[in-house]
Amino acid sequence: MKLSIGDIVPNFKAKNQHGDEFNSADIIGSKPVVIFFYPKDFTPGCTKEACNFRDAYEDFQDLGAEVIGISGDSEKSHQRFSKKHQLPYTLLSDSSGKVRKKFGVKKSLLGLIPGRETFVIDRNGMLQMRFNNLDATRHMKKALQKIKDLG
Repeated sequence: MKLSIGDIVPNFKAKNQHGDEFNSADIIGSKPVVIFFYPKDFTPGCTKEACNFRDAYEDFQDLGAEVIGISGDSEKSHQRFSKKHQLPYTLLSDSSGKVRKKFGVKKSLLGLIPGRETFVIDRNGMLQMRFNNLDATRHMKKALQKIKDLG
């Protein structure tokens, strides 16, 4: 399955960095949401991407949007990563790859690395943007611009 622009984003559940169950239905469909899938906690590109979203988090909040990061790392890894880099948003553990599969995020670099892809969902739960690029520095800017465009 691959989500396309205009599709309603499917519901999913996953554990957050505090070990609590996150249910997407609690947030998606009520406000704009940015979901960024990234390969791995503590790697240089992923740290840069996570910190870019951290540094712009207030801008997203001012526009009424929420930011969620997802990787296959454990809740404990996410907790350390979040604490070390003072990440103010939710990180979800997708160790089974089920959420990644629901969104159609493919592996990259010859199928060796989990893909890096960012999704922007409007307040009605409809997919408005998907951005797939290994360059971690471009994801936050693209997502923020799309949230601004949604007004």
